[in-house]
Amino acid sequence: MTAGQDALARFRDAAARRADAGLRRTLRPRGSDHDGLVDLASNDYLGLARDPRLIDGAVAAAREWGTGSTGSRLVTGTTELHAELDRRLAAFTGSAAGLVFSSGFLANLGAVATLAGPGTLVVSDQVNHASIVDACRLSRARVVIVPHRDAAAAERALAGRDEEHALVVTDAVFSVDGDLAPLAGLHRAARAHRALLVVDEAHALGVVGDGGRGAAHAAGLAGEPDVVLTLTLSKSLGAQGGAVLGAPEVIGALVDTGRAFIFDTGLNPPAAGAALAALGILETDPALPARARERARRMAALAAGSGLETAVPAAAVVPVYLGEPAAAVRAAGICADHGVRVGCFRPPSVPKGRACLRLTARASVSEADLTMLETALADVACSTARSLQT
Repeated sequence: MTAGQDALARFRDAAARRADAGLRRTLRPRGSDHDGLVDLASNDYLGLARDPRLIDGAVAAAREWGTGSTGSRLVTGTTELHAELDRRLAAFTGSAAGLVFSSGFLANLGAVATLAGPGTLVVSDQVNHASIVDACRLSRARVVIVPHRDAAAAERALAGRDEEHALVVTDAVFSVDGDLAPLAGLHRAARAHRALLVVDEAHALGVVGDGGRGAAHAAGLAGEPDVVLTLTLSKSLGAQGGAVLGAPEVIGALVDTGRAFIFDTGLNPPAAGAALAALGILETDPALPARARERARRMAALAAGSGLETAVPAAAVVPVYLGEPAAAVRAAGICADHGVRVGCFRPPSVPKGRACLRLTARASVSEADLTMLETALADVACSTARSLQT
């Protein structure tokens, strides 16, 4: 064995341990038609990712601006298209100003790391997305993790702090369980203790609220100066990228000091063009979000009707809890055998013992798709019952 091979031994050992625990992950390239499977795994909640209007928007942007933004947004990476997207996202959600990033992950890193910092307290929900977790770590602030959806615990953390400044940060709709954060209660706690509330609308924009304007808008918090929104363009809007929306002071701080913004190449113009087209569709067809939510409720009812553990969805995410990783992997395979692609979530994406299928609704899911899902879930339930008996 060479010295170089020996340096990799720890990775081989760790991979073997993950394999024994059923936690190895594999990239499975899909065909352009999802290999003929009904797609109930993607985050394309409104079914817009293949919409000709978005494709035309992306093509038009590429022809005018090229395929790349050519630099960071503070150098050459801000085109008139980016500035328009900044404005349109802010206007759609009722925010004062907006700033587009190259990904939703970076939008969270930029917002939390810039608005917090040493001498700041960050209060974070225990099941927040990994991008929020990493943002908290990078912020160098003191971080208090509070129980899931517990506004009272957030208030206690704020009341007991020694730091002058504080942030409360939460997903709006949580990415696996699909439940909704208590935004009104969190905002009351934040305002009472002179803190900012940062809300990640990734799974809410385009699905929750009037015309899909998001959970903060639905909670009556649109435009509040102490509320900061982050979001992604890669889910309901069928494109790529992210954004931070909020007061002009917040956007100014990000432009001046946000490392995740300053040192990153700007979003490519085709993605910006596609996102603008998606916003236009939402503005002209405000019933789309309600269709996505209705399909999600139907899917949850099918899971419950098969005797599987699920939850009432707040948006488009529908969990089906199986317990152990092997059971979730087996269930995902059964669904694929029935022609349905579903998500399969295992630790560390979910807590130990809560491995699950994650079904994601789309506004375009058909009755035939739901019938296929019903058959698949019935087979999953039978297989699960058999495995418990043995």
